[in-house]
Amino acid sequence: MIYLLEDDESIRKFVTYALKQSGIEAAGFSLPSEFYSAMEKKQPDLVLLDIMLPEEDGLTVLKKLRLNPVTKNLPIIMLTAKSSEYDKVLGLDSGADDYIAKPFGTMELISRIKALLRRTSAVSDEYRFENLYINPQKHIVLVGSQPIELTFKEFEILLLMMKNQGTVFSRNTLLEQVWGYNYDGESRTVDVHIKTLRTKLGTAGELVKTVRGLGYKIG
Repeated sequence: MIYLLEDDESIRKFVTYALKQSGIEAAGFSLPSEFYSAMEKKQPDLVLLDIMLPEEDGLTVLKKLRLNPVTKNLPIIMLTAKSSEYDKVLGLDSGADDYIAKPFGTMELISRIKALLRRTSAVSDEYRFENLYINPQKHIVLVGSQPIELTFKEFEILLLMMKNQGTVFSRNTLLEQVWGYNYDGESRTVDVHIKTLRTKLGTAGELVKTVRGLGYKIG
């Protein structure tokens, strides 16, 4: 999912249409307030951010995203009509990953997006699904911007499912990978941990799905 924050309606519609035609899911927003509201519900894979905006400028939005632990490493490309070297350097120094000056070609934009996603996915060690975020290196779990405290086993269960989104894990598989092959306790312990995990995740608890007769999954 790509989010585009751009107040020019014609550019916003053109870019989102071009992305969708290329098989890339996209959503456009004209106001930072609308963008922030969407970010609380679902995290994108990349943000296209204009500099000249109502409410607050794109550089301010960029700085806020970089200060938030959830979006600190979110790939961001600045889109702007300003083409001076000063504005380009200012955007990059403020934390942007790339910079494209208007007017730009559709093929170039899509190529830059795909290249940035390849670079960031190669070094990323964090996982997102909708409003749920987990960083194993920093041992951080967030629902929106709210930190969640989990036990070691709850964290490991969540990490395993977030790393393998869409994969169904049986109770036995979870016991083997989280508790270890030598675990000789009851498989019921998995259900208990899933229940407490869902409770602690609050609104994101429903993302941990039960697949009847098979096990559990996220995504």
